Amino acid sequence: MKLPSQRDLFLATLRAHQRLYQASGGLVGRRLLLGMPTLLLRTTGRKSGQTRTAALVYADDGDTRLVVGSNGGARRDPAWILNLEADPAVEYQVGRRTVPATARVVRTDDADYERLFALCNKANRGTYAKYRERTTRPLPIVVLSRR
Repeated sequence: MKLPSQRDLFLATLRAHQRLYQASGGLVGRRLLLGMPTLLLRTTGRKSGQTRTAALVYADDGDTRLVVGSNGGARRDPAWILNLEADPAVEYQVGRRTVPATARVVRTDDADYERLFALCNKANRGTYAKYRERTTRPLPIVVLSRR
């Protein structure tokens, strides 16, 4: 019998967290492990047209929310990045509150990238810096502005 890897266990935990957050209507799940702030980001699938949801650690920057397309340091951006690039009209939920928003992807060539990355990395307790070391791809930051 093959035992699951640490990564498999971590991903299963994240999926369970997202299901609990969604099933409770936001009553449970606003904080991830170790108290990190978590939101549910809803995008429209670029191929399917269906609503897709991702539970993500977020940071605040004034009146905007920031999330990172880290994909755990994998070689590719997560699918939700591709979805919001195709359709930047998104929705996010923090706790029980749902907010319609416009998503803007910030890449490393943006002058504000490192400042935004530092905010996100702090909210995620240094994990994004570790992910950045694992991959050669730049980790996109997404600015979520209320519509």
